[in-house]
Amino acid sequence: MDRSEPAFAAGASLATLEQRAALLRKLREFFYQRDFLEIETPLLAGEIIPELHIEPIQTEDGAFLQASPELHMKRLLAAGAQAIFQVTRSFRGGERGRLHNPEFTIVEWYHAGDDMRAGIDLLDELMQSLSKTPPAARTTFAEAFQRTLGLCPHTATIEELSAAAKLVNIPVPRQMDTADRDEWLNLLLATCIESELGRNRPEIVYHYPATQASLAKIVPTEFGYDVAERFELYYRGVELANGFHELTDAAEQRRRFEAVNAARVADGRRALPLPASLLAALAAGLPACSGAALGFDRLVMLAVGGGAIRDVMSFSPQADEAQ
Repeated sequence: MDRSEPAFAAGASLATLEQRAALLRKLREFFYQRDFLEIETPLLAGEIIPELHIEPIQTEDGAFLQASPELHMKRLLAAGAQAIFQVTRSFRGGERGRLHNPEFTIVEWYHAGDDMRAGIDLLDELMQSLSKTPPAARTTFAEAFQRTLGLCPHTATIEELSAAAKLVNIPVPRQMDTADRDEWLNLLLATCIESELGRNRPEIVYHYPATQASLAKIVPTEFGYDVAERFELYYRGVELANGFHELTDAAEQRRRFEAVNAARVADGRRALPLPASLLAALAAGLPACSGAALGFDRLVMLAVGGGAIRDVMSFSPQADEAQ
């Protein structure tokens, strides 16, 4: 908090909030100029998308605070919407830190007919418009690992990934499942690679491992392995946005949700109810589309030179606790 502000005004200074508001106006104008429809979807609902690394917040009556607006936005796409965006709040349990808060602002958008390349182009244009940055570097997930660690994340064995971590003195968390390749990839990404991404200009990483597809389509490559049509935007070592060429197959999406729940149970956490309305929308016909979600607080943090997202929020639990 700016100490010139009253003690009860925990969070960003008024000057920072003015900068935040100006950036939000620019963002809305970007989408309006491209004929996107701004929509609103529920913050509280009886369904939620099961995710392995996100813990939802549930109310006493069983409803969920939404971790993202994706579930409802895809239902609108299946109902005929073509280009939609929204600026909304999202909620995730247990998330605190320099780049995390249990409640945060997310910008999410979808465009029917777009593939991964078109989705990357739109995200790049948005970043250039909002931050006056040069065009983003475009790097495959494999290239990012080869550049920093000299190995291929799609073909490296667990033993090779473990050796790479040991070589650069990365401590392995005690609770980590060392028999899971994705856990090793996530560890190496978070500790060795992310800080190098987008150092001098924005960088969009794409073609993630097929095992990290989440809600993205999977495609084969000329190298003999499959990849997910997923892309993420980094700038100055900070992950800002996550996007997909969206999966439209209801049966495959159900299988992935069930796999997520099995992994949650194996990790000692509860399985989550499958989002029947989303699966019904996919079965009815979700159009081919690309979508992305941007962490707006992180974007503002970088724009104003803040050290943490609490520096650009008017109020947050972390800012209040610092008083």
